[in-house]
Amino acid sequence: MEKNEKWLQWAVELQSLAQAGLFYCKDKYDMERYERIREISAEMICYKSDISLEKVKDLFCGDAGYQTPKIDTRAAIFKDEKILLVHEANGTWALPGGWVDVNVSVEENMIKEVKEEAGLDVKVKRIIAVQDREKHNLPIYAYKVCKIFMQCEVTGGEFISNIETTGFSYFGIDELPCLAEEKNNREQIEMCFQAMRSKVWEALYD
Repeated sequence: MEKNEKWLQWAVELQSLAQAGLFYCKDKYDMERYERIREISAEMICYKSDISLEKVKDLFCGDAGYQTPKIDTRAAIFKDEKILLVHEANGTWALPGGWVDVNVSVEENMIKEVKEEAGLDVKVKRIIAVQDREKHNLPIYAYKVCKIFMQCEVTGGEFISNIETTGFSYFGIDELPCLAEEKNNREQIEMCFQAMRSKVWEALYD
């Protein structure tokens, strides 16, 4: 982490300590103190970024219990040596995927996200990598994210109009469009190509 981003590391640590304190503490006065520490950590993020305090609290202070990373799944789908990317509403392109819902497994979530964003039915073939997001993607978020890349195979389906994507297309490694870098970058796309071309692939992990 860059020196000028140490404030974010401190804010995240304060939030984590406060959240654990709120979960385990029984004394009402200490709980008030932990709640104020949590508020200060959110105010730090708001002050140093362009994100509203309400949005920061929604993303940063909405969990209860011991703090753990959020899980994000991304599907690598290939056809004729090209990878499928969905066209997002903001004009960038990404591997289909998103946050893992609490009521489904990682595999089930991957299948659901591809269906929602690309309209395709898939089966998961293997895990390509499990990554710590802040080691690979910018900007750094105010919460930890575990990214799981999976190679998937299409079994049917067709694109369905939705609020997140406007379509999908397949791209070769040398013809990648403008990527949603916060979700997936060229290095991660290249990793997926390497996995696809390998008969035997051992999942990478941070």
